[in-house]
Amino acid sequence: MLRHLPNILTGLRLIAAPALAVLLLRAMYDAAFGVFVFAGVSDVADGYLAKRFKLATRFGRYLDPTADKLLMTISFVVLTWLGIAPLWLTVLVIARDLAIVLGILLARFLELPVRVAPIAAGKFSTFVQVSYIGLMLLFLALGAHWPMRANMAAVACGVATVFSWLAYAQIWLKALAQKRSKPA
Repeated sequence: MLRHLPNILTGLRLIAAPALAVLLLRAMYDAAFGVFVFAGVSDVADGYLAKRFKLATRFGRYLDPTADKLLMTISFVVLTWLGIAPLWLTVLVIARDLAIVLGILLARFLELPVRVAPIAAGKFSTFVQVSYIGLMLLFLALGAHWPMRANMAAVACGVATVFSWLAYAQIWLKALAQKRSKPA
């Protein structure tokens, strides 16, 4: 059973994403915040278990980031739908993720020497995005209306997202330049 625990936790996180959306749309903000916290704790726990006890699987390596992206995408979209997160931020976050995926696919097609791995700027951006969603959910759960703080958090999240996007673009462009400088 322990062998499958990281993937079970990741599966629960997959289920948490639509559950969070339903809870938000039903204005059950305390429960939505709780589901988000559970998702965060389960993400840390499955990563720890997979590494500490060498329980990582190929399936889990794909499932884990899928669960994370689904949760974040649904969170941003629903919070934008509710008028909490600004549309520009949600578009920026989703566009960055799509650009990374398309960049990887294009790099493979062009046979560029791009290593597919998270980078520090990407991890920082993810941390800021998760913090932003958590903060907005906390504001909703507390019934707090702090537009100035929410706007400052949105700008910080946007800046981190753009910084990350540029860092990934730099890697891609460097690989392109490397390939072009090699003799045919």
